Amino acid sequence: MCGRYAQTQEMRDLVEEFAVTGKFPENALPSSWNIAPTNPIYIVRNDEENNRELSVASWGMIGPWLTDEAEAKASQSRAINARSESIHEKPTFRDSFKSRRCLIPADGYYEWATELGRYKTKQPFYISSDEGKSLPIAGIWNTWRSPSGQLIQSASIITREAVGELATIHHRMPVMMPRERWSAWLDVKNNNPRELINLMSNEKPDAHLLPVPVSDAVNKVANNGPELAIPISISQPETLF
Repeated sequence: MCGRYAQTQEMRDLVEEFAVTGKFPENALPSSWNIAPTNPIYIVRNDEENNRELSVASWGMIGPWLTDEAEAKASQSRAINARSESIHEKPTFRDSFKSRRCLIPADGYYEWATELGRYKTKQPFYISSDEGKSLPIAGIWNTWRSPSGQLIQSASIITREAVGELATIHHRMPVMMPRERWSAWLDVKNNNPRELINLMSNEKPDAHLLPVPVSDAVNKVANNGPELAIPISISQPETLF
């Protein structure tokens, strides 16, 4: 599960890095080292004419069948992640997977060690690129109309089974979308489930991902600053045997 992440790049840098040629927001989002569910986030997507644009959505997919605004907003925290293994089947996600896919840029994301790993439970880790690049996380988005007529855009991060060193921390990780697959992934005319599932499959899904232990200050949403991603020293991982 990915429940917090950081995104501090300037909007103009994201426009350049993700080759945005279409629209982008009038107002930039503030830098954040502790993005939490329901927060506004950047998403990279294609418009109906397949022009790549940068937009803003609320983190956590709102189910298309919901009719109550309070219920809709409360439901978002339960839908911040969509499992790659079942995304094409789940009612909340399947239509968006077919026609409303996006990239969610991040500096890095946080994960907490579970009892399944080698580290003490709930030890937070910050996972980022060892090349200093943005993480192009695969995502989906949707537009929900409230009873009052307000249009709310929401998005979810797609996750998969963790591998390698990341699996010693937590059993899930975000799906990273390699640059050479961006065009096919964002193509609004591409609705072939088999091809889309293949795009999410990578031989080395943990390539260039570097996990480092960080302070538990990230646990508190009110804490927000670069110090949250600074590595700390911890004892050697405990073995299960």
